[in-house]
Amino acid sequence: MALLLRDIPFSISAAVGFIALSGIAVLNGLVMVSFIRDLRMHGQRLNDAIIEGALTRLRPVLMTALVAALGFISMALNTGIGSEVQRPLATVVIGGIISSTLLTLVVLPALHRLVHARSQVG
Repeated sequence: MALLLRDIPFSISAAVGFIALSGIAVLNGLVMVSFIRDLRMHGQRLNDAIIEGALTRLRPVLMTALVAALGFISMALNTGIGSEVQRPLATVVIGGIISSTLLTLVVLPALHRLVHARSQVG
């Protein structure tokens, strides 16, 4: 979507941006899920563990996203030599970081609740 908004064609450097982005997104999701699982192992109920896990991981996830996005802004706005390689990569990473952060903080806890709801019934 970010490439479309900026009218930048998909290229090899944009594909490299997707690879870099996937590492950040997967790490944030993995940390969130493992933290929720750790709370569950210490005896918290499912809903309480999900709420506490999401609230506790909110700041680290937002800080990771903010630092990564701010680091790529200069590349995304570059117009000098080499910018045709840097702009697609940075645009993909910035756009993806924004969407993956929202998914990690909102959708992932909801999916965790849906998947593990049956284990709480018994």
